[in-house]
Amino acid sequence: MAKKLVIAGGGHAHMTTLENLHRFVERGHQVTVIGPSDHHYYSGMGPGMLGNTYAPEEVRFATRQVVEKQGCIFIRDKITGIDGEGQNVRLESGDTIPYDVLSCNLGSQVPRRIIAGELEDIYLVKPIERLLAAQRRIVELGRQKSIRVGIVGGGPSAVEIAGNVWRLIQDSKLRPAQIKILTKSTIMPNHREGIRKRAVDSLKKRGIVIHENCETDRISTGKISESNGKTHDLDIIFVAIGITPNPVFADSGLQVGMDGGMLVNRYLQSTAHDNIFGGGDCICFQDKPLDKVGVYAVRQNPILLHNLLARLEGKELQPFEPGGRYLLIFNLGDGTGILNKWSIQIGGRLAFMAKDYIDRRFMKRFQRIE
Repeated sequence: MAKKLVIAGGGHAHMTTLENLHRFVERGHQVTVIGPSDHHYYSGMGPGMLGNTYAPEEVRFATRQVVEKQGCIFIRDKITGIDGEGQNVRLESGDTIPYDVLSCNLGSQVPRRIIAGELEDIYLVKPIERLLAAQRRIVELGRQKSIRVGIVGGGPSAVEIAGNVWRLIQDSKLRPAQIKILTKSTIMPNHREGIRKRAVDSLKKRGIVIHENCETDRISTGKISESNGKTHDLDIIFVAIGITPNPVFADSGLQVGMDGGMLVNRYLQSTAHDNIFGGGDCICFQDKPLDKVGVYAVRQNPILLHNLLARLEGKELQPFEPGGRYLLIFNLGDGTGILNKWSIQIGGRLAFMAKDYIDRRFMKRFQRIE
């Protein structure tokens, strides 16, 4: 009997499912995909897009086109609520979409608790599309004057943003700029000393200033304020203070983990509703906490595809095995990178070339279905 599958979000964990939507249609099921944009941008290449290493069309998937090409429905909207008992999702437009099975890949967001007012010349590092707006604004201002750019945060995202802002300014032949990172502890505090040192050396060599032990308590247009009263006047501000799962699950009364992500079992299935599945940054894996890195979303792809088909047709589900240590490569914005896996650390151009090859291969695989 034909059933209704709703796919919420076209992110990394849903890529294989989106690639195989025709399989659901061939079995007589109705598929609706809901997303806030006609495209999905690959976050791993976002900083490179900011730095003009990649054009926007190189780092995005044509979600609507892929969905409609396979005879499914695409709705450009945002999900504001999930009714697990009534089996429907509520949209920002006011519409309600029913489902028999729901799969969520709603991603994550940067907390706004320390931001006052509107986001004028303030750019959260997610959604990735905001980096395009930041790029345009930097070029616009940088042609008029020497600009001051601040990045709040000290993790990999802050490092990649700082390095790629530097590249954008160099390649666009803008006036010299001041770039500073303000981090509450150290740069890359959750990574090994060798990685931290490579990142710091790269940034400092290019004149990027690092302010450690800065407790930012307020961000407003043109200004960052520290808890000790010190202020920083800036033209452009990036906010890279970590991410939290989409709040829609907690707001909807679904079971969530400590981080607010939808709590799922080993089948990537909601612990509260067995016809709701999820992957990527928006979930909390019940068996063990998973880092918020794209590799887990990629590894969840085949499991979600299998389990969605299986749940629709009453077949056996497959468990998700997170796997072992994963490869990390950071784009420093000057044609170099930092590669780390197990005890192996490689810096320089070779590391960036490896990242570039892996990212382009990933994009090529899923863009071929557009």
